[in-house]
Amino acid sequence: MDRRLEPAIPGRGAQGAEVPTRFGLATREADGDWRDHMEKLDGPPVKLRTTVTEEHPKTIVSFNQSPDIPFDRSINAYRGCEHGCVYCFARPTHTYHDLSPGLDFETKLFAKPNAAELLRATLAKPKYSPRPIAMGTNTDPYQPIESRYRITRNVLEVCLDARHPVTITTKSDRVLADLDLLAEMAEMRLVAVAISVTTLDPKLSGKLEPRAASPAKRMAALGKLVKAGVPVHCSIAPIIPAITDEFMEDIVARAGELGIRSAGWIPLRLPHEVAPLFREWLSVHYPERGDKVMGIVQSIRSGKDNDPNFFSRMKPSGVWADLFRARFRVACKRAGVGKGKFELDCTQFRPPAVGGQLRLL
Repeated sequence: MDRRLEPAIPGRGAQGAEVPTRFGLATREADGDWRDHMEKLDGPPVKLRTTVTEEHPKTIVSFNQSPDIPFDRSINAYRGCEHGCVYCFARPTHTYHDLSPGLDFETKLFAKPNAAELLRATLAKPKYSPRPIAMGTNTDPYQPIESRYRITRNVLEVCLDARHPVTITTKSDRVLADLDLLAEMAEMRLVAVAISVTTLDPKLSGKLEPRAASPAKRMAALGKLVKAGVPVHCSIAPIIPAITDEFMEDIVARAGELGIRSAGWIPLRLPHEVAPLFREWLSVHYPERGDKVMGIVQSIRSGKDNDPNFFSRMKPSGVWADLFRARFRVACKRAGVGKGKFELDCTQFRPPAVGGQLRLL
């Protein structure tokens, strides 16, 4: 990776609109028709803009039995994410819909405006048994379009009404827009919030996650949540070797200064189409460092770009992984930060009223 490529789309994480090939989709070959001469005929392409399509699924709660994640159910109010984090492990989900995991993932978004209604119906089912619902597991619940749709807030209102516990993961300080709900839920031990901080360098953040909140805003949001009594977790995710790992100690130290008592780190994961997207990003921004970065990534993933196997996919191995663990452990000890376990309360759950019915109790 010794040649620097020019950014195809400034201000976007992905540098191209790759066509997914995992599902046998036909790729188009040049045949001399008008599509091969669009730019010559119509002029340069206009600025790439974000579009939002509303969809109305029949269910909103997804259940899983994965042994590698600490929750068994989740809600994703949106598909795709305008934050444009080039390393996002969720990018391949767009390929299921014949869309690019590159630029399509961050520009062709989908919103589910009936999410709260569907959740209310799910929680009201006679056999429903409550356990914490995770939000922000696939796409960010507080990405920019949340300011317009407020789907995440509507879901939280249902959870508060039903006394149902929720965990939230985000890269945005927009979470503070719902601080009134979060503070009330926190008093009843119904919520915990994790904010992911990748780097403290705003310029690097602008390359990695171009439309996410700045690192300073995320750290400030963590501090405000702490002051409001909301249980918070600082997630240093992902750790990108030779790119972001230098910020690990400073992020932990800053978290300690803010009174945060829980922090963790997650190594870079490059499933499916994310690996070539990330390699292309390296060629654009760090061509002189690309081979080193990928060499370390492969060293912690058994010689591959990614380890998809249960039990090991979230647990890197090797010398570099041991070094990151040791550094993180020392940093947490110095800062007085640990790995908190948030015991959310499921005993207060009360099925919500649906269809205009009044609550019996």
